Amino acid sequence: MKILRAMICLLLLAGRGIAFGQTAAGPHEYVVGITPQFEAKKLFEIWRPILDALEKETGLHFTLRGAPSITDFEQQCVSGQFDFAYVNPFFVSVRNPEGYLPLARDHGSRLSGVVVVRKDSPLRSAKDLDGKKVAFPAANSLAGSLIIRAELEAEYGVHVLPQYVRTHDSSFLNVAVGMADAAGGVKGTLERQPAEVRDLLRELFTTHEVAPLPFVAHPRVPEKVREQVKAALLRLGTSEEGKALLSKVPIRQIGPASMNDYEPLRRMGLERFEK
Repeated sequence: MKILRAMICLLLLAGRGIAFGQTAAGPHEYVVGITPQFEAKKLFEIWRPILDALEKETGLHFTLRGAPSITDFEQQCVSGQFDFAYVNPFFVSVRNPEGYLPLARDHGSRLSGVVVVRKDSPLRSAKDLDGKKVAFPAANSLAGSLIIRAELEAEYGVHVLPQYVRTHDSSFLNVAVGMADAAGGVKGTLERQPAEVRDLLRELFTTHEVAPLPFVAHPRVPEKVREQVKAALLRLGTSEEGKALLSKVPIRQIGPASMNDYEPLRRMGLERFEK
């Protein structure tokens, strides 16, 4: 009996050891935050398949976490709540206390801001915006607000009355329904508006171009994992299926990113317009 009990104990301990080993070897979970360029449902439909592809490629597990507004999202970034994120370049270059590191970005396009008005609006030039109510997605939206306001002031002497409406979609919708004289946003998002909204709008002013949004990693993520995710993202851009997924972001041609890509933003003095 003593021998039997000893054998049972050994089997139980062995079983526990296998269970612990399986748990330790399981995929690690990483939280991914995506700046809310679109409403939540659309954002999930775009990014969940991309993260699924990365899970298959890396064996890691990614939890997609949203935010109700750009401001809320940036607050979560500042407090380090994301392991990986797709973020505003201004946040990475100027407001990055956690030290998020760029991994990849679009090499097939540049980021520019655009101001739109209704097609029937009497406003015809950037100078006509002086003193007008302009809807912006958020005070700290780089191309959708900061660069627009900086260029209007520096190049045209124009000062607008900003109205922050939480998302790029809401910004365009506000001017479409007549709640603002004009709206600021980014070209890519404007092009993806529903036809019933897009057909009501006319482009008035476009900013200079800067490097687009990077996919970043928090420095607490081990370097080996960061490089693994970066390599998987770059490989995703080499297949037709992967390109189709990334095009919905939109990312036309994914490539590596570094802090050097966003150094010019430090010299633009955009801080005076942030909140």
